[in-house]
Amino acid sequence: MEVFSSERKIKHYSSYHKILFVGEGDFSFSVCLARAFGLAINMVATSLDSREYLMLKYSEAINNVEELEARGCIVLHKVDVNRMSQHPLLIGLRFDRIIYNFPHAGYVHGPFSSERFQIWFHQDLVRRFFKNAHEMLTVVGEIHVTHKTTFPFSEWKIVELAQEVGLRLVDEEQFSLWDYPGYENRRGVGMCDETFPVGMSSTFIFAKRSAASFHPGALCISLWSADIVDMACTYLESLERKKPKHGHKNLRSPSRPRKKNKKLRSPYHY
Repeated sequence: MEVFSSERKIKHYSSYHKILFVGEGDFSFSVCLARAFGLAINMVATSLDSREYLMLKYSEAINNVEELEARGCIVLHKVDVNRMSQHPLLIGLRFDRIIYNFPHAGYVHGPFSSERFQIWFHQDLVRRFFKNAHEMLTVVGEIHVTHKTTFPFSEWKIVELAQEVGLRLVDEEQFSLWDYPGYENRRGVGMCDETFPVGMSSTFIFAKRSAASFHPGALCISLWSADIVDMACTYLESLERKKPKHGHKNLRSPSRPRKKNKKLRSPYHY
């Protein structure tokens, strides 16, 4: 397997980091990083959807998934953030960066559609994610959550949720789509292939509370162990065997962020 000859970076991320992407929509964010690095052999990208349903929801999903796999990324489907630390292919693995962009638990209708319940519903998702991600983080790794900072999203109190499971806020940085060429943020159920206005959003960076006692330069990057490399090689070989005779579609060039949809929507909708 080809390895990185030199480090490549984009924003907070290095080609030397072991990166886990959680709750990917059409996988365009992980593709953005894979293109910046050239290879994606240190990346694992996951989505809640099955591969078949993913292709129905997002028009660019098949192209993005095929590009990731061609660059060496492990792509996993039907990964639930509530139990991801116990996923058969993830159990025991540790990552330097765990990324969850714009977490959203879906929409609640009927008697449980009150503002208070909606907020609790989303908080429960984020709380469970933090609990699982904490277990999957290296000693000095980071969890990155990009989230809107305006009402009602600010009421999720994600910093407090992180603190509940032993995480601490390291930094908060304003998020911009222009930092990630080709990334197309996607809505949830219903209008899932549409973008949504990012507006005022931040990337919240968390680390283990115990990591504060480590020297900043110590153990910054963890290398893949031999058994994980073997797993990645086996995974890529299985993709080659499954590849149709006509080959993959041509990879698409990165696109600029799409224009925002200006229709009025509920404040709880992305």
